[in-house]
Amino acid sequence: MTLIATLGRQAGLSSAKTISLRDMAALRRQRKALTRLDDIALHDLGLTRTQAELEAKRSLWDVPANWRG
Repeated sequence: MTLIATLGRQAGLSSAKTISLRDMAALRRQRKALTRLDDIALHDLGLTRTQAELEAKRSLWDVPANWRG
């Protein structure tokens, strides 16, 4: 069993969904990109600055709900 699969299962992911390093890297980039958006762009997304910063600080293993089985 791979390290990613083991950690994913501990994070609540089903064994049917394999999260790749590419997926995790993309998630990290997207979360960091939120912090670089200006307030107008965040407003367009329906987010506050505080929400964007909290999202960016989430652990890499704290994946979106739709990734869970």
